[in-house]
Amino acid sequence: MEVCPYLEETFKVIGRSWNGLIINYLSRCPESSAHFSDMKKDLKPITPRALSLKLTELMDWDLVDKNIISKAPLSIVYQLTEKGEALAEALKPMEEWAQKYVELENNQAEV
Repeated sequence: MEVCPYLEETFKVIGRSWNGLIINYLSRCPESSAHFSDMKKDLKPITPRALSLKLTELMDWDLVDKNIISKAPLSIVYQLTEKGEALAEALKPMEEWAQKYVELENNQAEV
């Protein structure tokens, strides 16, 4: 018996470091969007370089859009696409499972 090729491809996306967490983070933000600086601050301990690479990767998969707001001062916002929103929704049952069965270390806050 083979593994589902669609599921295998999905895990190639969300199984890479930070990708699933970035998708989950954006899905919790107002309008599923956030500034780079907010993501860097909240997604500790990701480095700015790693965050930039991951956002580019997610844009290549059409899961995240980069929106440049040209009002002064210039602002860049990253937002989940429709495809990214659908993936975030698909991850919710995994989050519920984790809340039920995964034990967190004492220093990690619950969501």
